[in-house]
Amino acid sequence: MLLSFMKSKIIKVIVCICVLFIFSPAEKIYAIETSAECACLISADSGEILYAKNAETVHPMASTTKIMTALLAIEKNTLDDTVIVSANAASQEGSTIYLRSGEEISMKNLIYGMMLNSGNDAACAVAEHISGSVEEFAREMTQKAHDIGALNTSFKNASGLDDDGHYSTALDMAKIAAYAMKNPKFCEIVSTKTNEIETSSGVTYLKNHNKLLWNYDGCIGIKTGYTKSTGRCLVSCAQRDGITLIAVTLVAPNDWQDHTKMLDYGFEQTEKIYIAQKDSVMKSYEINNQTFNAVCGGDITAGVKKNEKQNIDVTLHAIKAPTFNIQKNEKIGYAEFYLNGNYMGQCDLLCDRNVIIKENTSKDSFFDSIYKIIKLILLKL
Repeated sequence: MLLSFMKSKIIKVIVCICVLFIFSPAEKIYAIETSAECACLISADSGEILYAKNAETVHPMASTTKIMTALLAIEKNTLDDTVIVSANAASQEGSTIYLRSGEEISMKNLIYGMMLNSGNDAACAVAEHISGSVEEFAREMTQKAHDIGALNTSFKNASGLDDDGHYSTALDMAKIAAYAMKNPKFCEIVSTKTNEIETSSGVTYLKNHNKLLWNYDGCIGIKTGYTKSTGRCLVSCAQRDGITLIAVTLVAPNDWQDHTKMLDYGFEQTEKIYIAQKDSVMKSYEINNQTFNAVCGGDITAGVKKNEKQNIDVTLHAIKAPTFNIQKNEKIGYAEFYLNGNYMGQCDLLCDRNVIIKENTSKDSFFDSIYKIIKLILLKL
């Protein structure tokens, strides 16, 4: 009797567990655990948040600060600019590339030095060269962050060393990283594994501190960070099958493992969709019994959450009925595309065939031409 009763109870428990497993929400089945105090994972294209843990809690971000430093340096300067290193820059503490006061070095080499080897001296030299002082450059960094939409971010220096009022959030850092990775030169630098640069000390060998570039399939950047009081911080970016993800952790003892989990989870949960597709018809015309179309000149894609409704909006520009002849593939306007209210990009609109709007049937006679020449001469007298 007791044995039968126990068997019945065991069967009921097993059934309950199975029911809970089958009918639990998808988030619970695929939920991940991270060591980070603050974490965020977004689609770089759409900005959708795929995973968040205290993502809007403000916290220092250590050397991931240099993402903004490098971005402004690339946007505001020619990379071939020559920078004279100040005594202040040469004396920076923490990670350095061993710059000396008074030495001359290219802006490009400074950016590589701070993004691969996290040189605080390089970051300081960049800030002083562009804005005259670290304080002024930090104000520009903060303004740029706010322009991007990272409103809970405040920079006080260019390197990420501990400083009162120097903070961000995991979500804001994800927004900044997504914006920065759209810059081809920035993307090229942060995806570089090793490099050699010329300094006054000779050739300096650089090796990127971001281990994910070697250890995670599809990783293309971007920056590590650490101070004793802030803890380990990491911003990473990975691409697979047309989908780009940004992962951020602040204060994460196991950051490499966290990012692997987050990125794997993100690729499982997203799919690529076409926001715009090459040769798709955006507007049709009929003029003088002729029909032709304005078609997309290229593709725009985005990684979005699977099985979720996406709202795509299009704004057409300068699409007017032409009054002149048009050649096939001639540009007749452009279109801007929005996904869930977020700007995704634009593409040219091209005519899909040769179109003759108006024949030039009137030709001046010989005497008409002579008359026009004489009239022009008389007007100049």
